Amino acid sequence: MTRIAILSDIHGNLFALEEVVKDFKDIDFVILLGDIIDYGMQSNEVIEFIHDNLTDKIICNIWGNHEKAILTEEYDHFSSKRGVESAQYTNSQLSDFSKFYLDNECCHEGFFEMHFDGKKVLAIHGSLNDYYWKSIHPDNLNGDYSFYDIVLSGHSHYPHVFQKFYEADNPEMRNKKSVLFINPGSVGQPRNHNPNAQYAVLDDETMSVELKSVEYPNDNAMDLYDGSIDDFYRKRLERGI
Repeated sequence: MTRIAILSDIHGNLFALEEVVKDFKDIDFVILLGDIIDYGMQSNEVIEFIHDNLTDKIICNIWGNHEKAILTEEYDHFSSKRGVESAQYTNSQLSDFSKFYLDNECCHEGFFEMHFDGKKVLAIHGSLNDYYWKSIHPDNLNGDYSFYDIVLSGHSHYPHVFQKFYEADNPEMRNKKSVLFINPGSVGQPRNHNPNAQYAVLDDETMSVELKSVEYPNDNAMDLYDGSIDDFYRKRLERGI
């Protein structure tokens, strides 16, 4: 039995990440689905914490849209001026170590393929229609995933677990191909009206999934904002919106 912690969208929130890691129980491996940085005030601290505490367990660490935008300094995909300004501010604050880590320890492509016990797994920040900027949703997959057995995705900040059955030429399986979709939600900037830090745990033997929600001192995270970016990103931590 292997237990895999799936984390996404930490967004520079060390207080949330610390409580998530404290919540780990018998975790063998860690998958990071992107957006480690930005929006929060602790991007450098988050990277240092990941490097110091999770390196030996990480089996996948991909860029999200924020890593791509900031490391390439291409901000035109953000939907709001405040998003651009936050990314530019984060870029100005990243240490040399942080930039080195993001450039050398993360997969730039925004997706990564793996195998667990013969199952083909796709880890992707967004979706196959756009690796960085379009999410997978239960009612809009944004791509054809019939090639995979498990699809792990982030970006939306909304947790989900569901199965889709594709048509397949396989009478033994009733001509169906099952694909399991998992989004762990956001560790550091949840948007599902739950302000707690959220992540998922996959047991690859039983194929069971736990969507976890962990309390953290969000007041402490909110207190770090000093007006350098739009107050919207501070306020949303209070209610998870």
